[in-house]
Amino acid sequence: MSKKVLIISGSPRVKGNTDVLCEQFVKGAQEAGHEVEKINLREKQIHFCQACYACKKTGLCVQQDSMTNILVRMIQADVIVLATPVYFYSMAGQMKTLIDRSYAGVRNLVDKEFYFIVTAACDKAGMRRTVESLEGFTDCLPNATVHDVIYGAGAWQLGEVYENPAFQEAYQAGLNV
Repeated sequence: MSKKVLIISGSPRVKGNTDVLCEQFVKGAQEAGHEVEKINLREKQIHFCQACYACKKTGLCVQQDSMTNILVRMIQADVIVLATPVYFYSMAGQMKTLIDRSYAGVRNLVDKEFYFIVTAACDKAGMRRTVESLEGFTDCLPNATVHDVIYGAGAWQLGEVYENPAFQEAYQAGLNV
């Protein structure tokens, strides 16, 4: 059965290691017959959450920015891929801001399948905190399941991920959605 796959890249670099792995995931998921959309957060304007909690009453954020459309896409998706480089043992700020702002739609983010893609100069153990933070987000969503984590360990300089096992793993994960 075809699924709607939404890939959200928090990479600030065009064709950075995180983006390369996202494209591999896209390739695999499309070959498997799924409908795939990729969003690059670097191209979007997402303001910080103001913690006003207006969304708790209305289900809508009072801020009008790119997050409004992204949240609709997240709600419509069957599968969500969150991809981020790891900076100082944590996710990129763009990804954290997206997660914080998703609070407005959290009650509608039900039964989602998640995949995580993380890249860093460090080894897999050094990325664990980032993955735990991403898992913390999915733990707050009704019936969310994390299916796989693709670790682009040891990929710091642009293009290093091409020689990384994660390059093939991202493709396979997309193929196996």
